[in-house]
Amino acid sequence: MMWAVFAAFVLAALAVDLLVLRQNGPHKVSTREALTWSAAWIALALVFNAGLWWYLQGRLPDGEADRIAMEFLTGYVVEKALAVDNIFVFLMLFTYFGVPAQSQQRVLILGVLGAIVLRAVMIFIGAALIARFHWILYVFGAFLLFTGIKMVVVAGKEPDMDSNPLLRWLTAHVPLIRRYRGEALWIGQGSRRKFTPLFVVLVMIAITDVIFAVDSIPAIFAITLDPFVVLTSNVFAVLGLRALYFLLADLADRFHLLAYGLAAVLVFIGAKMLLIDVVKIPIGISLGFVALALLSAMLASLWIRPRPQSGPVAGIEPPR
Repeated sequence: MMWAVFAAFVLAALAVDLLVLRQNGPHKVSTREALTWSAAWIALALVFNAGLWWYLQGRLPDGEADRIAMEFLTGYVVEKALAVDNIFVFLMLFTYFGVPAQSQQRVLILGVLGAIVLRAVMIFIGAALIARFHWILYVFGAFLLFTGIKMVVVAGKEPDMDSNPLLRWLTAHVPLIRRYRGEALWIGQGSRRKFTPLFVVLVMIAITDVIFAVDSIPAIFAITLDPFVVLTSNVFAVLGLRALYFLLADLADRFHLLAYGLAAVLVFIGAKMLLIDVVKIPIGISLGFVALALLSAMLASLWIRPRPQSGPVAGIEPPR
């Protein structure tokens, strides 16, 4: 029943989101609209968590409902924090390709839907592997530890999109046109079909979803091994990604040290997973560390000025 309620909850939320998006049509999302939707998605996740706690309160032994609700909240905060890294990559892609503001919404909503499906598949695979091979937790932990350290090394460095192998393959093998056609991903039919730059951006975002899912799925398994909590916290974190993008897009430069906070979160979770059979770190401490790391990075970003850059990334269109 819980799975059915969750599925209905998510489908209803997506239906409302898509209906409102269709009614408003392609447009540049204002900060006020993004803030309203972000608050709505966060409130929705908290309402679901409260409903889950209420449902389990009389059906499980004392304290179990509290533990599961805390695991959901911690997982949601961790996944929401890691989603911020997605946003910075999305911003870089939109800037690089010069995507018009009114065309960004469709790419983001398709990216969110793809991320939900992808993460659901990866979570069930991960849960099956952990249930059969306990040692894979150590592999996940080592991977998160490595990813956190690597994030510190590359923090502040502008990625070289021109040398990206996927982008070079797409521009060399896919028939492209140089100009955008509104929200169209391609024009023409059959062998005469040509793809717009928006299609290339969508492919790049899909690959980004895969890369970041590989990071975030092991992170949530360090908090709980319950597939239901893992999936629900992940999905609710991803649902608000589009609104969070428009909210933080203008503030990306202001929080230039946030990558270091995210790196600290990954290192902490990786270490926790490596020590899972030695030390049991309470969920409350994990949640407190995540909040402290992110808040410290944001406050430090406001206090320490960013290094001067050589110049903004130009809006480059793919070749024919």
